[in-house]
Amino acid sequence: MFHYYLQLALKSLRRNPILSSLMVLAIAIGIGACMTTLTVYSLMSADPIPQKSEQLFAVRLDSWDPNQPWDEPNEPPPELTYRDAMALMRSDIPSHQAAMYKGAFALQPDDKSVPAYLVMGRISFADFFTLFDVPFQYGSGWDSSADKALSQVVVLGKRANDKLFGGENSVGKTVRLNDKAYKVIGVLDTWDPSPKFYDVNNGAFDDAEDVYLPWGIAVPYQVRTAGNTNGWKPEDIDTYDSFLNSELVWIQFWAQLGGSDKESPAEQKARYQTFIDSYVSEQKKLGRFQRPLNNRLSDVNTFMAEREVVGEDNRVLVGLSFLFLTVCLINMIGLLLAKFLGRAPELALRRALGASQWQVMQLNLVEVALIGVLGGLLGLLFAWFGLIAVRALYGDGYGALTSLNAGLAMQALIIAIAASLLAGLYPAVRVGRLAPAGLLKAQ
Repeated sequence: MFHYYLQLALKSLRRNPILSSLMVLAIAIGIGACMTTLTVYSLMSADPIPQKSEQLFAVRLDSWDPNQPWDEPNEPPPELTYRDAMALMRSDIPSHQAAMYKGAFALQPDDKSVPAYLVMGRISFADFFTLFDVPFQYGSGWDSSADKALSQVVVLGKRANDKLFGGENSVGKTVRLNDKAYKVIGVLDTWDPSPKFYDVNNGAFDDAEDVYLPWGIAVPYQVRTAGNTNGWKPEDIDTYDSFLNSELVWIQFWAQLGGSDKESPAEQKARYQTFIDSYVSEQKKLGRFQRPLNNRLSDVNTFMAEREVVGEDNRVLVGLSFLFLTVCLINMIGLLLAKFLGRAPELALRRALGASQWQVMQLNLVEVALIGVLGGLLGLLFAWFGLIAVRALYGDGYGALTSLNAGLAMQALIIAIAASLLAGLYPAVRVGRLAPAGLLKAQ
C-alpha cells in the first residue's frame, strides 16, 4: 500500500510542479538555516575527549585580587602562577598531571630550501601525551628526566612534519627552534581536539601546536609564554626570575583523577581537593591567597561550561534558526492546504469508492513526507553552502567546526521529515474529514 501511495504522491507533485517546488524550497531554506547553526553549535559543544573527559580535571587556585574575583560569579583564574604550578607538580596523588603553556618559536629546518617560519609550541611535562591520549605516528614523547634537566628534544605535530619532512619518519633528525638545535624524538598523528580544551584561554578553536618541548628547557632558555598572562596588582618585573616569582597567572594545569586499585575516582578527587586546599592554606600564612578558599577541580565538560566556550550568542542563533524554520512551516501549511483542497473532488471520489478517512490522510501524509525528504536533501546543500560561508567569514581556524558529517546529515533529514509531517497534519486531517457527498454533488 505504501508503494501505491508513493506512486500517487509522485504523480501529485509532478501535476503541480510550481506549487510543489515552492513547498520543497520552503522546507529546504528552513532546514539549511537550522543545520548551518546547529552544525557549528554541535561541534563547538562536543566532548573533545569522551573516553576520559570525566577523569581529567583543570586545576584552578583562587590567587586573585582579594577585593574582586577573577570573573563573576566568584570564578577563580583559569591559570596558575609559576610557583603554584611547580608546587602542585610535587603531588603524587594524580595518576598523571602536567603544567603547560604556549610558546612561539622561529623554526629553522635543516633543509635550507625550506625557509624559517614562526610556529606555536607547547612547553609541558612529559605526562602531556598520556594525559590527553595524544596519538603518535612515529617515535614517542620524552621521559620525566627531560622535565628536570635541559634536554633538547622535540615532538613534531603532523602538519609540521609534513611540511618539513614530507610526512616521512623524521625521528632522529634535527630542527632548529629559536636558533637552537633540537632532536626529533616523536611525530604526532592527526590530533586537533576541538575545542582545544587543555588551553581555552589562548583560542579554544585554534589548531593544536606544531611543536612540543619538555619543561626542562623553559627556565634555562627563558622561554616566554606566547599565551595570556594576567595579573591583579602592580609588580616590579624586570627579570625572568622576577616574572617566575610574580603573582602573574599564565600556566595551564591538568590532572587525571581516575582512581586506583586502592581508591575510587571520587576518593582520589576528594584527596586531591584536600591537598590543594591545604597548600593554599599554607600559602595564606605567607600572605598570599587572600581570598576565601575557592579552588576548583573541573572536569573537561564542566570546565568548558565554566569558561563559556560556547557563548550565549551561539544558542540564540540556533533558537532564531528554528524560529525561521517555524515561519517556513507556517507558509508550507498554507500551500499544503491550497494543494489538498484543490484535490478535494478526487479525494471525495476515493471516499465514495470505499476509502476511509484514515486512508485518505495516509495518502496525503506520504506526499508530505516525500516533500520533507526532497526539502531535507536540498536543505543539506544549502547548509553546505552556509558552512562554507561561515568558514570564509571566520577563517580556517573554524575548519573543524564547519564540517557536515553523516550524523548531522541524517539528523537534518529526520528534522525535515518530522517538520513536514507536522506542517501537513492539519491540512491532511481537514481534507480527510470533508464530506464526499457534497463535493461529488458540486461536480
